[in-house]
Amino acid sequence: MKKTFSIISIFILLTFSLLNLNSCNTQDTVSCFPNAPVNVSINLNLPAYNNLNQTGGWIYLNLEGSTGTRGLIVVRRSDTQFMAYDRNAPHICPDNNTTLEVKNGLSIICPKDNAEWLLLTGDPTAVANVPPKTYLYNYNPATKDLNIYY
Repeated sequence: MKKTFSIISIFILLTFSLLNLNSCNTQDTVSCFPNAPVNVSINLNLPAYNNLNQTGGWIYLNLEGSTGTRGLIVVRRSDTQFMAYDRNAPHICPDNNTTLEVKNGLSIICPKDNAEWLLLTGDPTAVANVPPKTYLYNYNPATKDLNIYY
């Protein structure tokens, strides 16, 4: 009886340990990813944000309160859906060459290692296995006000 209890206990402990290891591999960013508060509102009626008035349109955003760790990439996915990505590469520790850039209006790339993600979804397509860090948003279609926050 005592031996059976020990084997069951070890099996349970091993199972939970493996589950914890798997959860570490599904982190949104590497552990050295810097966190910064984001809280910015923009009005899409202003000329500076005209690209965000059509699906697939995108901008770099570097206003006070919007910088994340290196600024944001904001893209319009549909009439009421947006994505706001942090420009710091999520898969490697930051250095001078890890600021994400939009390529051909279709993808996001990391200049350091050519990691690539789809612009509209953030899905990784090359090198990295995690998406860029995203921020929450609220959008009011009547006023065209977009608030991005974390």
